[in-house]
Amino acid sequence: MSKPPLAQTAKSRLIDRILGTRQVAADGTTPVAHPVARSLQVPAAYTRFEQHPEYEKMLVSKAAADRLGLKNPFFRMHEGQAGATTRIDGREYINFASYNYLGLAGHPTVNQAAKDAIDRYGTTVSASRVVAGERPVQHELEQALAQVYGTEDCVVFVSGHATNVSTIGYLFGPKDLILHDSLIHNSVLMGIQLSGAARRAFPHNDLAALDQILADIRGQFQRVLIVVEGVYSMDGDIADLPTLIDIKQRHQTFLMVDEAHALGVLGSRGMGLHEHFSVAGDQVDIWMGTLSKTLSGCGGYIAGNQALVQQLKYAAPGFVYSVGIAPPLAAASLAALQIMRQEPQRVALLSQRSQQFLGLLQKAGYDTGYAQGHAIVPLIVGSSVKAVKLTQQLFEAGIHVQPIIYPAVEEKAARLRFFLSSEHRENALQQTCRTLQTLLKP
Repeated sequence: MSKPPLAQTAKSRLIDRILGTRQVAADGTTPVAHPVARSLQVPAAYTRFEQHPEYEKMLVSKAAADRLGLKNPFFRMHEGQAGATTRIDGREYINFASYNYLGLAGHPTVNQAAKDAIDRYGTTVSASRVVAGERPVQHELEQALAQVYGTEDCVVFVSGHATNVSTIGYLFGPKDLILHDSLIHNSVLMGIQLSGAARRAFPHNDLAALDQILADIRGQFQRVLIVVEGVYSMDGDIADLPTLIDIKQRHQTFLMVDEAHALGVLGSRGMGLHEHFSVAGDQVDIWMGTLSKTLSGCGGYIAGNQALVQQLKYAAPGFVYSVGIAPPLAAASLAALQIMRQEPQRVALLSQRSQQFLGLLQKAGYDTGYAQGHAIVPLIVGSSVKAVKLTQQLFEAGIHVQPIIYPAVEEKAARLRFFLSSEHRENALQQTCRTLQTLLKP
């Protein structure tokens, strides 16, 4: 039996010493356990993903679903553009599982803008904008968004979730306090955790409670941030912006509004929460939003004054250390924004369809929670199993809607969540309600 070259065995022994794993004898035949490796006993649960507790929880949930005959409603394969309808396994479905609020995803003008950007700039800028430089379409999108909010500037990130995480994580620290609505999005919570700031939740939309918290403890902190959503993504209700502005001014705090589900939905022209309440956009310190819903792209943005935006462009990790937004995505979102502003009838029709569907469910006696008819309508059924089962029955009837189950919401708040679009037909809404009434008969 041939022996490995001496140089190779010497190299192997050096690597093993550095890694603290094992040693190889000089003749290359007898492995010798490293003293540290021999004495260290690490449970397999800490070295194998198969034994990770969260994975084991998933297996338990899957086994329970299998016993109940419930199919996995997630990650279904769509065969084309998903809007008010979609195609899955060759069958067309009424679709309530898309954020395509104004029907602009797949709009010919939006598609052409993306194609033109590919021809001019390619599919990616290949590096962060600090390194790779700017493309005109990126800057044009940011300026157009700043105009929507009446702010001095705007910066676009490549991920909506990362926008909140990076912005909050960078701007605030251990001597600060962040107050948020109890139903705030996970991305805000992750940003607060990264920041190290103190965190306090106030009951959903209970601004009297928020005011009292600030009266009690504002003086204990340096910077204080209040974070709310324009339209709450689980419930479809909205924040009281004028009262929030009053509170933030009296207690000398910053105010941040997450507009992910508000742009294109609120206001006669779809400009969001500030237009809905006829409030100047610069009354809010930080406007956050996403490009993946009304604006048919992918990414997130922060709009505010120049000092805020410049800080984020030069120092926020999620911007500085991440690739710049891809030109075709920026171009698609810019085109969608322009159409939204040119065709306010889309916003009006979305509002009409949302109110119609909410009215149908409420007339039928269903629990729609806090919904106010702003594009999102929950149907609360109070059980994760019941929510998944009802989703499956609707799917078999040609209606695609997703369940929201524990731990995303409390078990008693398990629900189906319907996203409305300006493209939904009135007869499709009526058909859906009739089907629900058939399935939910006592």
